[in-house]
Amino acid sequence: MFDSLSSKLEKAFQVLKGHGKITEINVAETLKEVRRALLDADVNYKIAKDFTLKVKDKAIGMKVLTSLKPSQLLIKIVKDELTHLMGSEASEINLKDKPSIILMSGLQGSGKTTFSGKLALFLKKKFSKKPLLVACDVYRPAAIDQLEVVAKQIEVPIFSDLEEKNPVKIALNSLSFAKKQGCDTIIIDTAGRLAIDDVLMKEIENIHAAVNPSETLFVVDSMTGQDAVNTAKSFNEILNFDGVVLTKLDGDSRGGGGCFIN
Repeated sequence: MFDSLSSKLEKAFQVLKGHGKITEINVAETLKEVRRALLDADVNYKIAKDFTLKVKDKAIGMKVLTSLKPSQLLIKIVKDELTHLMGSEASEINLKDKPSIILMSGLQGSGKTTFSGKLALFLKKKFSKKPLLVACDVYRPAAIDQLEVVAKQIEVPIFSDLEEKNPVKIALNSLSFAKKQGCDTIIIDTAGRLAIDDVLMKEIENIHAAVNPSETLFVVDSMTGQDAVNTAKSFNEILNFDGVVLTKLDGDSRGGGGCFIN
């Protein structure tokens, strides 16, 4: 998605490079192409419109048209605004609690299980943590098997209970298991659905209330498009999640729907 967007933005700025003099007209043409590139990436049209208006206002305010290198200055303004839009400050994951509990949420197929493994490996290598993966998806066929394979590959322990069908009890039981294993970080992989439903939301709400996680992450498939924003709002109303994880950004040129959740 980012490669496609970068290519289209670069094409947009060719409009300026082809002119010896920068005017309000060709700046407007450039920003029109920028807006089109964002819309092609499935960015919400209101966000795309507001973004280009902000860039135009700043360009005029900074006297881009009369500067020595107007095209470079306009590119910098676009870059700065994109950085601001995506989040200009880095925010580390909360690992202060002992143990730290990280709850995964999202729809089926968003990549929660795979990301749980990636996060466990990241915390293990970068922060020397001893993570525990917890299998709370009791519905999807082979969900527990998948998490067990992931855990084996990255050499971290896993807690699962094939006999227990209540994910809240599984999550709670994993806490004592983690203590016995000396694990300082618990990553809970929960079940998803094909769409928002009352059962899913109530279940994830109950797990959240039971374990009181240090971090609640919403995992979303970037290829979902604009519907990712609506799904995120539904989950946030219930969980008030701490962060959004975007998966499959390299799989489609139209990943902007999830990319600009803020």
